[in-house]
Amino acid sequence: PPLHEFLPHDDAGAAELARATGKSVERVKQRIADLHESNPMLGHRGCRLGISYPEITEMQSRAILEAACEVAEEGIDVKPEIMIPLVGHRKELENQERIVRAVAEQVFADKGRKVKYLVGTMIEVPRGALTADEIAKTAEFFSFGTNDLTQTTYGISRDDVGTVLASYKQKDIYDTDPFVSVDRSGVGELMKIAVAKGRSTRPNIKLGICGEHGGDPRSVEFCHEIGLDYVSCSPYRIPIARLAAGQAALKEAKGAKAATAKVATKAATARTATAKAASKVASKVAPVRAKARAALTNGKLAKRGQAASAKAAKVGRTVAPVAKSVAKSAMRAVSKAVKTARGPAKKSARGRARA
Repeated sequence: PPLHEFLPHDDAGAAELARATGKSVERVKQRIADLHESNPMLGHRGCRLGISYPEITEMQSRAILEAACEVAEEGIDVKPEIMIPLVGHRKELENQERIVRAVAEQVFADKGRKVKYLVGTMIEVPRGALTADEIAKTAEFFSFGTNDLTQTTYGISRDDVGTVLASYKQKDIYDTDPFVSVDRSGVGELMKIAVAKGRSTRPNIKLGICGEHGGDPRSVEFCHEIGLDYVSCSPYRIPIARLAAGQAALKEAKGAKAATAKVATKAATARTATAKAASKVASKVAPVRAKARAALTNGKLAKRGQAASAKAAKVGRTVAPVAKSVAKSAMRAVSKAVKTARGPAKKSARGRARA
């Protein structure tokens, strides 16, 4: 809340504060006037206040960490999460985180013990959601402050929304009060962007929601759908929030089961179609395959014939010279025999001639 809400607004209160601080009444009244804001919900609050007055962040951090050390000493497991509100720029968070870390070291040194703790932020302004990847470099967790995120997204003060909603609902401009149930198409889209961008930088970042939306069943279901880890709400709304979270998980499980069955049906259909296609292809391939086999057989026979012819030709080329040589030898033998036979015949003829 803005500072001026903590200060007195009447003369008696100003006088009491003057006595407590040792300041004059005039000085106190002047300071109250200096801190007054026309639109405090969009003014000097959240991390802006800690940047202007770092001692406030130091004081709050010290209180949290000292308490954590004390209960840890009693054997209680405690892991504080220090949340810097209303961050819209990474440098705002870096500034406040340095203060928290420095105070933590001082407290741990004083207490002689350490506790694990996280430093994160509330995503409450559109710029914080749109630059969540940069902010996640420093933030170890996000908590969506949906009350302020709705206010800053719509540009409507949640304190004055009642008069606006009356006419808007009457004219069917709004179906529901956006401060009661998360506006999925507007505020919800910013949340989705922040979730995706935050996890792109820090995959294991812890994500949750803080505000009255955390007790609305439809909002809880939406938070489950976009992958938030927890919801935070007013104590009296916790039973509703837990029931809504359980119902969202069951709905998701049923949806997953139905989707699995649908995929299985599609797979079976695909297998049947594949079998039919394979059968059709096989029926067309069989004749082609038979022709190919016949052609292959004919080809093999042709190759064998060619091989035999080649072998016969080779044998022929080998035998031909031998046969020719034998023939020549036979001719020489016949020629010699003829000559031998003609010799005695000639002598006998010459003898008869002489006689």
